[in-house]
Amino acid sequence: MKKILGSLVILTGLVLCGLAVSAQEESKSALEQPILITSAGQSADVKLVGMLAKQQKLDAKIVEMAKPADLEGIKTLIIVPGFSSKGLGAAGVSQKDEMDRVVALLKAATDKKVPVVTVHIGGTARRGGQSDDFCKASADASGHMVVVAQGDEDKFFTNIATAKKASITVVTKIAEAGAPLGELFKK
Repeated sequence: MKKILGSLVILTGLVLCGLAVSAQEESKSALEQPILITSAGQSADVKLVGMLAKQQKLDAKIVEMAKPADLEGIKTLIIVPGFSSKGLGAAGVSQKDEMDRVVALLKAATDKKVPVVTVHIGGTARRGGQSDDFCKASADASGHMVVVAQGDEDKFFTNIATAKKASITVVTKIAEAGAPLGELFKK
């Protein structure tokens, strides 16, 4: 009888371990494509992130001023935060107009259950001041983040990721951001 009871305990343990592993694998499931890449603050960083996505052979398009309608058929939204007065001027929009667009886009993504990834590659130049409102809005809506270390020296992104249990990968250089971005889409 002790042998049968011992076997049942071992069998139950193995089943529970299998379920735990299965749940962990599910939480690490790959993001889907096609991808929409857009800016939050109109910095030129969005173009660099587009190049990183292309190097990773991701099915992505860049729409710098993406609106909720641009999410049609999109499976993942990558948002690249960073304020640029030059970029806003070129786009012909105010900072408030840009924030309104970003908030509406993130809300639409949430409503449509489109996962959001923040990619911050601008370092200290795209932090603080007018950039942080865009960084916070993006990070708050994201389940995954890829961040160049200089932009996270104060743990701005790490703290948000920890609080909301989002994944974050901090890299030392822009060129290193492509691989972890690509990994998010691999099964």
